[in-house]
Amino acid sequence: MSRRIMLIPVGTSVGLTTVSMGLVRALEEQAIKINFFKPLAQPRRGDNGEERSTTIISHHCSVKPITPFELGYVEQMISSDNTDELLEEIIERFEQHQQSDAVTVIEGLVTTRHHPYAERLNLEISRALDADIVFVCVPGNENPVDINHRLEIVVDTYGGHKSKKVVGCIFNKVNAPLDEHGRLRADIGAIDAPEHDEERCVALRSLPIFSKGLAFLGSVDWNADLVSPRAIDVAKHLDAQLINEGDIASRRLSSVTFCAREIHNMTHALKPGALLVLSGDRSDVFVSCCLAALNGTKLGALLLTGGYSIDENIQKLCNQAMETGLPVMSVNTNTWQTAQGLHAFNQEVPVDDSLRIEKVMVHTAESLDASWVTSLTEKVSRQKKLSPSAFRFYLTNRARQVNKRIVLPEGNEPRTVVAAAICAKRGLARPVLLGEEAEIQRVAAQQGVSLGEGVEILSPSAIRGQYVEGLVALIGHKGVTDVVANELLQDNVTLGTMMLQHDDVDGLVSGAVNTTANTIRPALQLIKTAENASLVSSVFFMLLPDQVLVYGDCAINPDPNAQQLADIAIQSATSAEMFGIEPRVAMISYSTGDSGAGSDVEKVREATKIAQSLRPDLLIDGPLQYDAAAIESVGRSKAPNSPVAGKANVFVFPDLNTGNTTYKAVQRSFDLVCIGPMLQGMRKPVNDLSRGALVDDIVFTIALTAIQAAGA
Repeated sequence: MSRRIMLIPVGTSVGLTTVSMGLVRALEEQAIKINFFKPLAQPRRGDNGEERSTTIISHHCSVKPITPFELGYVEQMISSDNTDELLEEIIERFEQHQQSDAVTVIEGLVTTRHHPYAERLNLEISRALDADIVFVCVPGNENPVDINHRLEIVVDTYGGHKSKKVVGCIFNKVNAPLDEHGRLRADIGAIDAPEHDEERCVALRSLPIFSKGLAFLGSVDWNADLVSPRAIDVAKHLDAQLINEGDIASRRLSSVTFCAREIHNMTHALKPGALLVLSGDRSDVFVSCCLAALNGTKLGALLLTGGYSIDENIQKLCNQAMETGLPVMSVNTNTWQTAQGLHAFNQEVPVDDSLRIEKVMVHTAESLDASWVTSLTEKVSRQKKLSPSAFRFYLTNRARQVNKRIVLPEGNEPRTVVAAAICAKRGLARPVLLGEEAEIQRVAAQQGVSLGEGVEILSPSAIRGQYVEGLVALIGHKGVTDVVANELLQDNVTLGTMMLQHDDVDGLVSGAVNTTANTIRPALQLIKTAENASLVSSVFFMLLPDQVLVYGDCAINPDPNAQQLADIAIQSATSAEMFGIEPRVAMISYSTGDSGAGSDVEKVREATKIAQSLRPDLLIDGPLQYDAAAIESVGRSKAPNSPVAGKANVFVFPDLNTGNTTYKAVQRSFDLVCIGPMLQGMRKPVNDLSRGALVDDIVFTIALTAIQAAGA
């Protein structure tokens, strides 16, 4: 039987939902079947609709959670002394809806003054479902003796150290900012995040209880970035009136400043992410804030108190600042009342804040003991499909391991600068930005990021001369002289490509500004194909809701012949394997099997035979129509003996027209994230971006390039 893990809170406000999310994400990376079950809904103040944990995991993981029982029904059953019947119903619902041979994460109840029965019910549910127990604890500012005592009490409640079901403990919100009473700060006021306290972590690991059989399973550091709400969340909390909506749904608030001083004494507060609270009649402060926005400072939002209206002439003067996306909202309460309201703000992540949820899940997953997570997968059947979230998790984890140096020729492009900072901070790569340092640092400041030691900035003018001779040696036969070479190297993409050619970097990512042609052309001219490749092709990773598909070739080869098509199939299968996808390759055509004829079908049929002969170890079949390749029922009907039909995850299209049209149709019709094109068959990795790429797209492409460079 597969494992069942029940997360039990030790106290209140332990971040149980966060730990559940992180554990599910960590298990997803193992590509196994997962169940999630919060048996009983426990809504928090202000919650409406579906249970929070269940909703978040259903929307952001490749898991279909089991529906919890409503709290009202549970309390009715308990009050009428029908607890045993309730437990039977919980078991029945679990058995009806769980996936077999899966790891199940079960989230317990939090004991509060409104739910005093939670502790007893957690114990009974854990026994009823035969679940292993993992405690979730917040150390706060308690000393190790008190923390150990608290854990000893709860371990005894669940059977003591001799119980094989009591597994371990996860510490959450470690090193969190505390108020004078030792409680976690609940407001979003300006507060400096504490530095990582290694001594504290060592002390937690060394608690006497961990020498008695209880396992230390992870320590999740508190992170200020993960508690930054959106401006819209604060607006909803305060029931504020929107004067200018702007980017209210996406702007993050990292600090709060109450603007009661003269403007020259508070210019330091005009920084990215700041929520500036000011009386609605302080036109001077309002205008100053708008001026900062016009100068590129991405303020979080303006909050006007007192119910005052902005003077019409002042508003007209600041219209251009409003167009930068600056959110402006107003409340009728005075500044003191507004401050009290902000102090009461609930910092739990909203169920619709996808970006923050993703960051929380990744951060928590990375903080769990990897060996323990892996142990949960033993004797569990492997899942054939790799989910998008698991794929992204794989990218970041693998990139961190290989630690490659990636050049970014568009060094002063804002999204690229932010992506470089993220990659360096998370250890995904060692990014090299090409551009002038002063300009790049200015862009970074405008974007609210700091470029630390992990980001290297190189001035093109300072290094260009190093590559003139090498460029002449490569293409001098085409009439390229030193003068022409120097002119060609004025293009940063060409310069970055030469850096890659000379092994000064491990990979190149461009395309946020440059076209695909401008990104790829220097690579084709200078890097050229690998020794074992007859051509250069490309793949896109299509992140469908429940799995990742590989599409090739959708960007490079207009009309490949049979041999070339076979090479594309093998290259695409190899790329899939490199990124944790077990390839099942479908050679796509308008006909399945022997049902059709014509030169186009014959090309695909011949290509399939060539690919099968070259790589008999791979599952490759064709020709297959797309529906026969993708849909299991259609595959059984049209190609019943095919090992690929209905199960394909690598789709090789017969020509560029078909491939490019298909990938764009699928992407746009279903609003999918699509990573690529990733070039394959080149000696060294060069990858292109969409000019509409988001910061996350660039981050994942950098990670992908790093993994390519490692050849793993």
